[in-house]
Amino acid sequence: MTVSRDLMRHVHGWLLLTPAAILLIAFTHYPMVATLIDSFYSKGSAIRPSRFVGLGNYDSMMADPIFWKVLVNNMWFALGTIPVSIALAISMAMLVNQTLPGRSFLRMAYFTPTILPMIAVANIWLFFYSPYIGLIDQIAGWFGLPGHNWLGDPDTVLPAIIVMTIWKEAGFFMIFYLAALQHIPPELREAARLEGATRWYFFRRVLFPLLMPTTLFVLINAVLNSFKLVDHLFVLTKGGPDNASNLLLYYIFESAFSYFDTNYAATLTVVLLALLAVMALAQFFVLDRRIHYR
Repeated sequence: MTVSRDLMRHVHGWLLLTPAAILLIAFTHYPMVATLIDSFYSKGSAIRPSRFVGLGNYDSMMADPIFWKVLVNNMWFALGTIPVSIALAISMAMLVNQTLPGRSFLRMAYFTPTILPMIAVANIWLFFYSPYIGLIDQIAGWFGLPGHNWLGDPDTVLPAIIVMTIWKEAGFFMIFYLAALQHIPPELREAARLEGATRWYFFRRVLFPLLMPTTLFVLINAVLNSFKLVDHLFVLTKGGPDNASNLLLYYIFESAFSYFDTNYAATLTVVLLALLAVMALAQFFVLDRRIHYR
């Protein structure tokens, strides 16, 4: 009787798990394995079918100058967006955590860019960046400054996209820091004030260490977000000019759907997944020593 009851419990548990497992296998594990297999085959066509080339696609990728340019662009993009977004998120969270008039409106204003669709955000900033008629050039004209093609200049196109991404992401990260701040006992601040600690000292020695678990979570998400930007580039620049704003995931999209080289796109995807896995693991193991869980 006991054996039958235990068996039914296990069967019931597996039945509950099966729908989620099917979705996970169908939309995560199977695509990953299929992508890895496709990266070992050449581009196929109706005349010449795909054939096994081993590491040939990876050799072609290593010799591809566009790949290295895109990779460097993505590294600069990540370095430009991640630290600033996190710093702004902490600053905004600390501000709206205080007792302020109109605090709810301020929180909504900070969070609103996050809920806007990416295509809508890209079109909004396209209005800002349009040369001569855009908002930025209109304001610059009031001070006698000449107009500038922000998205058409290789020197300014990537910083322009970085600014837009920070504007969209900082409010999303702010929510996590705000939730973390609201779980920190107010007695800590009172005790620090009685000890004569300055605000900067309290933040550096007390508040920020307590926010490290949230920072680890936000940092991993920020790294993932910095390598999966497609929508903005599709609307604003399409990777131009001269691949100055091209990022790795957009290059994968371009290879698969513009050049129809799905096997090379699979190779790039494998490299992207490997990079993200290495960076996520490095962040976890490096920052885990500095995190104090309660």
